[in-house]
This record gives sequence, structure tokens and C-alpha cells, in this order.
Amino acid sequence: MNYETARKFLIAQTITTEENPDSLLMHMHQGQPPVPGQITSILLALKVVFAELQYATTIDKELACALYVLSVKTQQLFAAGRKAGVDWPPIFKEDLLRIAMAVESIFSGDWHTL
Repeated sequence: MNYETARKFLIAQTITTEENPDSLLMHMHQGQPPVPGQITSILLALKVVFAELQYATTIDKELACALYVLSVKTQQLFAAGRKAGVDWPPIFKEDLLRIAMAVESIFSGDWHTL
């Protein structure tokens, strides 16, 4: 996966329209778990973006918004779903924490792990 593909993929994961029914946010809004392999693909894309932007001093606004949504909004949707009785997959919370750590890594320029 190259940077541009990773960037587009991450942005697509935050779109909640009928044209993009398999985005992570769309699934979470519907109280559904991610598509198999989706979290792995997101984490891979985040590593590619990190490698490209590690020494960058700016990040484009569209990507920055997608990174924010992937790290913060997913946590909020997870908590709201749990409160509403959604039975999320067992390691989904840890997956979301890994996503948040990867996003933090992109912003800081230093790779962080749990």
C-alpha cells in the first residue's frame, strides 16, 4: 500500500453515506462490528501514513479530520453502543486503542504502541 492509497482508505473509513456502506464509522453507527480484516487494514494504512509523514510539519486538513474521527469518534461510538447494549467483538476496544495510538504517533512523529 502506498501513501496516497492509505490516505484515501483512511478518509473513506470515516464517510457515513449510503455510497460507502462498509466504512468503519457506518458500521459503528449501525451498531455493527467491523468487516473482517478492516481493523488490520486501517492499522496498516496508519503505519504507511506515519512512515510518509514522520518528519512532516503539516498534515492536510482532510486527512487530519479523518485521523481525528478514527481516534476520537470511534471511541465515542463504542461507548454509546455499549451503553445501548451492543455486543462488540471481544478485542474491538483494544483495536480502537491501537488506532488511537497510531494516530497519536502520526501527529507526534514517534511511533507508540500499547
